[in-house]
Amino acid sequence: MELWIPITIAAAFFQNIRFLLQKRLKAEFSTLGVTFARFLFAAPLALLLAGVLLAQPDIRWPGVTAAFFGYALVGAVAQIVATALLVALFSLRNFAVGVTFSKTETVMTAALSTAVLGESMASGAVLAICITVVGVIVMSGLPRRGDLATGILSKAAGIGILSGVIFAMASIGYRGAALSLGEGGFLIRAVVTLAFVTLVQTLGMALWLAWREPGAVARVAAAWPRTGLVGLFGMLGSLGWFTAFALQNAAYVKALGQIELVFTLLTSVLFFGETIKRSEMIGIIIIVLGLLILIL
Repeated sequence: MELWIPITIAAAFFQNIRFLLQKRLKAEFSTLGVTFARFLFAAPLALLLAGVLLAQPDIRWPGVTAAFFGYALVGAVAQIVATALLVALFSLRNFAVGVTFSKTETVMTAALSTAVLGESMASGAVLAICITVVGVIVMSGLPRRGDLATGILSKAAGIGILSGVIFAMASIGYRGAALSLGEGGFLIRAVVTLAFVTLVQTLGMALWLAWREPGAVARVAAAWPRTGLVGLFGMLGSLGWFTAFALQNAAYVKALGQIELVFTLLTSVLFFGETIKRSEMIGIIIIVLGLLILIL
């Protein structure tokens, strides 16, 4: 099994835990406050990890280029916007369907990967991505809704799809940044990119919150026993995504990342007591079929 596969699955699992923790914080903090919690405690952990790795005698600093900063900044800003949209979505639809709408990012990631990074895709991978997209649509329950106003044309769908498009921009930005580093193995490329991005995101959001929501930064920091867990699992998830991006085409990584929907559905049932619908089960089966085709 190629290394990027288990790394991506682990990243999806950690990200699902982070979403669970963020949803619970939504009743206590604003959308931006919950989003900020994901970065505030992740940045120090990422910087510490980068420092430990770069302190090793056999590890050289990767050559930082102008392209690295460009890609990394695009990815950093895009992730903040997309995460805020997703957190806002939690109050409009149930947890499983809310995350489902954001998964439209897979197709856009494939398109941007080709257009921006010039990465081609195998026909089998294209088929697998298309199958997973069908699974996402079925899982959302839209085909059985007679009134489209409550489905694809709803406010929740619009926000979810927009977050997916912007998440795709973040994925391409992160892979582009890792590939733009002058040298180094996949792990050091991933960690250096992660450390820079999380630092930029934390500083940027802290300044924004200080302006728009005075006192929010202090409240998030003061609630560290809860918000700190969001940062921890956010950092672990991001480390997995960044490492996978350094190893493989971002479209493949995000397609396999659809396995997060399986974790999301389980979370929805076990932690929020939400009922599994038939369309969600059928959608999960289709998604898993697509993932098997992608892996095999």
